[in-house]
Amino acid sequence: MEWLGERRFLALEVFVTGSTSIANGSPKIRALTRSKAGSEKSAPLSGLRRTGIRVFGDMPWGTHVCVFYETKDDLLDTATSYFKAGLKNNELCVWAVSDPITEADALHALGQAVPEFDRHLTEGAIEVLQGTDWYLDGGVFDLKRITSGWSEKLEGALARGFDGMRVSGNAFWIATNHWKEFCAYEQELDHSLAGQRMIVLCTYSLRASRAVDVLDVARVHQCTIARRNGNWEFLETPELEQARKEIERLSSAINVLSRPFPGRELLTPRERVTVAQIVRGASSKEAARTLGVSPRTVEFHRANVMRKLRVKNAADLVRKVLAE
Repeated sequence: MEWLGERRFLALEVFVTGSTSIANGSPKIRALTRSKAGSEKSAPLSGLRRTGIRVFGDMPWGTHVCVFYETKDDLLDTATSYFKAGLKNNELCVWAVSDPITEADALHALGQAVPEFDRHLTEGAIEVLQGTDWYLDGGVFDLKRITSGWSEKLEGALARGFDGMRVSGNAFWIATNHWKEFCAYEQELDHSLAGQRMIVLCTYSLRASRAVDVLDVARVHQCTIARRNGNWEFLETPELEQARKEIERLSSAINVLSRPFPGRELLTPRERVTVAQIVRGASSKEAARTLGVSPRTVEFHRANVMRKLRVKNAADLVRKVLAE
């Protein structure tokens, strides 16, 4: 966890000093998407892609999200909006369909929603595949074959002049003997998307899913939402809830750091971060967990703060920092 602490310290130091080296402008608080081994091997991927799904908004390449749907109309409306945006974005669109919709259903819905859909179809800008044929070759699941297949399609799309590729697959494997294999595939897919010009939307039936299935699926996607009769709901796993609370704690620390107080200029960036933790009432152990460092490191900075600000205890420090 020490490396994570260094990254958190850096983020807060940027806020405090505004003097770290960041390309293309001044320091800002930015959305974190992913940081995975191997992504630096690809060319930089700039900008966001319109997902076409209102609650998702714009997302970067490498995005892997999930929608649980309640009705057939929920599924069709979500997927057609997603692919309509992809075609407008100059992306190769691939839809692997399965029950409750057929290839004919998908083509009809796209034809109704997408202007000049016949032209896109003729030019090969969109493909509608039978999901069972794509994922199961002769009834056999082969993770390497599937991921290699997506990679080949992406290479072909880039060679043809598309900006990238967007994919959607409807999960037919719930309640089958392939469930564990496909969960492993979803996890592998999430890792393999790093640094790739590809975004993926996976769709799952709420009615066919057990509570444990929902948790399993949410853990292997960057964001999971549900659409129930046209209404959207966000789903959070315990891990996501913990991350949200940690972000709130860091935000409260940043609010403390933004306040001017006597002696602030005497403190180093890391000492100011420590002050923020003390003011919000964190113990040395709690501050250490939040910052990803050892309690001894926190105590070291705490002692320096007390000496520089000439305060005797935490109560005096709080009064000095929060004084109007």
